Amino acid sequence: MGKFAKWVAGGLGWAFFGPIGGIVGFVVGSMVDSETSALTQNGTQRTQTGRTTTTGGYVMSLLVLVAAVMKADGKILKSELDYVKQFFVRSFGTSSAQEAIKMLRDLLNQNIPVAEVCRQIQKNMDYASRLQLLHFMFGIAQADGRVDSTELNMIKLIAQNMGISAKDLESIQSMFVPDTDSAYKILEVEKSASDEEIKKAYRKMAMKYHPDKVSYLGTDFQNAAKEKFQKVNEAYENIKKERAFA
Repeated sequence: MGKFAKWVAGGLGWAFFGPIGGIVGFVVGSMVDSETSALTQNGTQRTQTGRTTTTGGYVMSLLVLVAAVMKADGKILKSELDYVKQFFVRSFGTSSAQEAIKMLRDLLNQNIPVAEVCRQIQKNMDYASRLQLLHFMFGIAQADGRVDSTELNMIKLIAQNMGISAKDLESIQSMFVPDTDSAYKILEVEKSASDEEIKKAYRKMAMKYHPDKVSYLGTDFQNAAKEKFQKVNEAYENIKKERAFA
């Protein structure tokens, strides 16, 4: 059994109940067999807000939402599957990536009650981790070079039901769907903001998106969060160059 299956066997926790558990139960049973007795005991971490989650629970939430976004436009693209596989290879190794894709293929055949799943996630997962889930959803949607309108609507539904603010949704969306004001939207400020307001907004967003916010999930997921953090830095540098301030 590889790292991925051990995460699932040892740390589903809250995700093994409610709508997520109903969706993944049959998949988990086929993957982890004798080790499922540890499902609600091992790998639990408490977040900064006091909510408990696990690496296994986070991965299951991620894959269920990935499946929902991939199904949104009525077609499953190889580029999307490749994006997911590359993410897992990059973060967790080839063996885990193969296990994740196998589970994702099974989830793509399931009916996913998106609103209920997202409300379960909101109840049990801290805000920074939900922001990271949203960031990954946009990456999936853009895997074929563009974010389809049906995929965007699905992501907005996911964000709304996970309790993500409209400003944070726009910020992350602007990292993947650029326009002339993208850098300002990423920092959640108006283009008319003063230089001091820009600096203050950057400090606030750098704290909000810092990879340490998901450190409780382990270094694998913390490394994956660095991409979002880098987008904030890039947006700030672009505005500094545009306005010529230090």
